[in-house]
Amino acid sequence: MRVLVAEDETIIRLDLVEMLARAGLDVVGEARDGIEAVELARTHEPDLAVLDVKMPRLDGIEAARRILDERPIPIVMLTAYGQDELVGRAVEAGVFGYLVKPFREVDLLPAIQAARARHEELAALREQVDSLAEALAARKSIERAKGLLMEREGLSEQEAFARLRKASQVSGRPLRVVADAVVATLAAE
Repeated sequence: MRVLVAEDETIIRLDLVEMLARAGLDVVGEARDGIEAVELARTHEPDLAVLDVKMPRLDGIEAARRILDERPIPIVMLTAYGQDELVGRAVEAGVFGYLVKPFREVDLLPAIQAARARHEELAALREQVDSLAEALAARKSIERAKGLLMEREGLSEQEAFARLRKASQVSGRPLRVVADAVVATLAAE
């Protein structure tokens, strides 16, 4: 797994990189501030990012938001502060893990694994929502086309659907495409 690390304190950043390397993770970028983190995320396309909350030029939460706007990846935030307001902002930005300093390797790796798992779950849910939305849109189009055929041609619901299905089979086009064409044609008349 390719990891981006953003931490303005050099010693902590070096320790973090060493911990990640020991765990078999490939650190592809090391940033000293939020702006550099966003740029490195763009150029190196990491699979995961570990970002400090308090950094110069751009804080870690805003850097996370910008990174996620361009490419959704799991992000773990590090901070010396356990304030609810910061945690809330991090969660709102789309961060999947949060560790309070000082942390140990035994804390870091499970946080990374949990962040990856939550990210994968969310990606699967988004895909499912997109699929359901597409199915609903197709269903609406087919229902509208059936209604227009029933109204204009005096067909029953079954006859209208049979006509759409046959046109789909003959043309080799999906039922929704045929339904959209029928709606466009009959609604324009």
